[in-house]
Amino acid sequence: MAGSKEELLVQKVCDLYEQISSLESLKPSKNVDMLFTQLVLTCIPPIPIDVNNLCQNLQDIRSKLIRLSGEAEGYMESHYSTILGSYEHPLDHLTLFPYYTNYLKLSQLEFNILKQHYIHVPRKIAFVGSGPLPLTSIVLASKHLTTTSFHNYDIDPSANSMAIRLVSSHPDLSKRMLFHTVNIMDVTNELKDFDVVFLAALVGMDKQEKVRVIDHLAKNMAPGALLMLRSAHGARAFLYPVVDHSDLQGFEVLSMYHPTDEVINSVVVARKYSDMPNYVYLHDQNRLSSANIILPRKCSEIPAFCPLCHGKMIDELAIEE
Repeated sequence: MAGSKEELLVQKVCDLYEQISSLESLKPSKNVDMLFTQLVLTCIPPIPIDVNNLCQNLQDIRSKLIRLSGEAEGYMESHYSTILGSYEHPLDHLTLFPYYTNYLKLSQLEFNILKQHYIHVPRKIAFVGSGPLPLTSIVLASKHLTTTSFHNYDIDPSANSMAIRLVSSHPDLSKRMLFHTVNIMDVTNELKDFDVVFLAALVGMDKQEKVRVIDHLAKNMAPGALLMLRSAHGARAFLYPVVDHSDLQGFEVLSMYHPTDEVINSVVVARKYSDMPNYVYLHDQNRLSSANIILPRKCSEIPAFCPLCHGKMIDELAIEE
């Protein structure tokens, strides 16, 4: 029964949260790696659970788990960036990062979606929240967009220092990849220079933070520019924040793609409206019809038992094809 699958999923996630939250450190170690691997494997199967319908207790656990996962991911990226940075030519050794193949797949997916909605080769791309191991920028710049300049924004100076070390010895990427240490909320007019803006999944780790960043981008991006976001769907929303249509005021949502393989993040692409600030089409359901939403499978309307909600049922929206 699907209901029992959801019940087991939620209980497993809660058990893992208890173990992860009791760790003394989230830096890479055998125990940390094991627990987060278990968490990812638990959340990957396409179980139709809507985290928006969870009880408050589970919502709190999910929010804390996303922050813990984000912190652990940051430590892991710093760890491997330091290892890669110890080589004379770091980019020759990217396969040392255990999730490099996932980034190759995600970048290919994002490039394919980008091509569908932006017919020209982007001249300038911004990546917000690039971190110490900016693999998306590196893969896109080296394999897909070989003439585009990439401006990477991160608030952490040490993250940018590590990232610069990775590309500084590369004759091409050292010129096309630039790094800016700044809070993106303080970047205004510069955002109008970009054809495409990527927003990392962990920039804005709760709904309010995420929406504030999106609203800032809507206010300052160039009309017609594309916003590429990473979201999460189903059980994967225990790992990353979810971006809904209603969060994207000022943008026309062009597509949402929910992978069902080992690529965790959903991909959302939206276009900045040219008639800001009225958001004329935001609530026009014809513009947000199912024809614009790419779904790899049909979800079924199956209620699920929430073990920590005293019998509250979780309703999954049925999506008509």
